[in-house]
Amino acid sequence: MDFDLKQIATVSLVLFAVIDVLGSIPVLVDLKRKLGSIHAVNATLFSGVLMFSFLFIGNSLLKLIGLDVASFSVAGAIIIFIVGMEMTLNRTIFKHYEDDLKGSSIVPIAFPLIAGSGTLTTLLSLRADYHLINIIIGILINLLLVFLVLKFIPLIEKRLGNSGINILRRVFGVILIAIAIKMFTTNLAILFHNAVEF
Repeated sequence: MDFDLKQIATVSLVLFAVIDVLGSIPVLVDLKRKLGSIHAVNATLFSGVLMFSFLFIGNSLLKLIGLDVASFSVAGAIIIFIVGMEMTLNRTIFKHYEDDLKGSSIVPIAFPLIAGSGTLTTLLSLRADYHLINIIIGILINLLLVFLVLKFIPLIEKRLGNSGINILRRVFGVILIAIAIKMFTTNLAILFHNAVEF
């Protein structure tokens, strides 16, 4: 079954850092004011559908356009590295568009805030290095955390404060950078090995 607690912990931490639901609390608070309310169950379920869909059919999509998992993982590692740099240095590299905030809690909360391009890219990158069961458990753990944060946004914001949220962002940013470097070197070695064999 390939159940591995260490892999589950690593996958959970990577997804937690990429989703960055704690760092998104200020944005979520602002959205709550604009939307009137956030439906935690709907947003969490839709995020889960997106993540699991991409986890299972992502490889097929790659084959359709002629890419292998190792190549995609190298690209994903670079994106994860940049996200980690954003979090650590508190700088915006990726531009976020927030034109349509009048919809439900699904848009823009579930997508692209929670299950955005960074999260989906990370899932495929993780698929190359970790067993499927461990990734699934890691996703479920993060969906539970997402639900709890969405449900208790005012309380969490009050407890952590802006300084606490900023500290968490930086800590997970450094962790994300380290994991991205490991993913990059591992998959680059695979690509180099395949190129030599070819």
